[in-house]
Amino acid sequence: MNYIEDDRIIMTLDAGGTNFVFSAMQGGKLIVEPFSLPSKATVLSECLGQLVDGFNTVKSLLPESPVAISFAFPGPADYEKGIIGDLPNFPSFRGGIALGPYLEKKFGIPVFINNDGSLFAYGEAMGGALVDVNRQLETSGSPKRYRNLLGITFGTGFGAGVVINGHLLLGDNGVGGDIWCYRNKLNPSEVAEEGVSIRAVQRVYRELSGDQSDLTPKDIFDIARGDVPGDVAAAKESFRQFGEVAGDAIAMADTIVDGLVVIGGGVAHSSDFIFPALVDEMNSKLLCRGTEVGHMQMRAYNLEDPVQKAEFLKGGAVKVTIPGTDEKVDYDPVKRIGVMRTRIGASPAISLGAYLYAIYHL
Repeated sequence: MNYIEDDRIIMTLDAGGTNFVFSAMQGGKLIVEPFSLPSKATVLSECLGQLVDGFNTVKSLLPESPVAISFAFPGPADYEKGIIGDLPNFPSFRGGIALGPYLEKKFGIPVFINNDGSLFAYGEAMGGALVDVNRQLETSGSPKRYRNLLGITFGTGFGAGVVINGHLLLGDNGVGGDIWCYRNKLNPSEVAEEGVSIRAVQRVYRELSGDQSDLTPKDIFDIARGDVPGDVAAAKESFRQFGEVAGDAIAMADTIVDGLVVIGGGVAHSSDFIFPALVDEMNSKLLCRGTEVGHMQMRAYNLEDPVQKAEFLKGGAVKVTIPGTDEKVDYDPVKRIGVMRTRIGASPAISLGAYLYAIYHL
């Protein structure tokens, strides 16, 4: 998809329970400085009014008329029909609100809505991590290229999205890529999100340290680094457990996707303490008829580690002769995937994903 030279303008929105952040994109770049309005989520008429006012303001700042609106909105939802379901942060949406059709009638242009995990993955696949890794593989002389991506967001929840060969996986019920409800390895009666979220880091640190103060994951990260006073061992263990639960869920999901794993979100800044356990779990062993086999069929490499990144880029590239000829073809027999942090940031990736999702469907 060559979107760089596409001159169509898409109005975008980053929707949260507290604020709506509006902007617009053209050629894959922001052309309106993002601005926010309170969501006023408790009163439907006021909430919808804020959306209309925000998009009208964006429209007034554009050099020409936009061709669509595209944005991320929390689920549950029927994204294909633009209907948002019951959301804890949007009490006025109880019973379902046809948000997409409402905005289409107001502005007379198509409206596309999806969840942030899916749009994060789409942005990273089309203009972020996937492009970057394939460029590095080409530069290193490797014949290996990646077409599939599993995008993961670490934050309030455990979000995910899947892109297969340039196509965003939606699913027949709009829940393609929802791995938050996988079983939690460390507490099998709970979903994985209970171990892979802001509240998980906070809970484990409180349990291990006895410190009941209201610390953020960033506070606990600073303790783990030794930058501020606190229980260093407890802080490190809170992130290690986070990584182990995440790694188990990601291993199961990426066994199906078989693609690059890129991670963003508010807790991703703590990857130095999360990624080692996460990747180790992906590379852990399970028993099959008494014999150890890999948790995954591929080997996972931590691309934030220079040594592992070099091994990943090198792979096992060789030249194989075509029988009966002197011709040789490139062959890389090493089954591998890389795990990396977002290079463009979660929010920009979501905005780019929303923009590209609209361009694709237009």
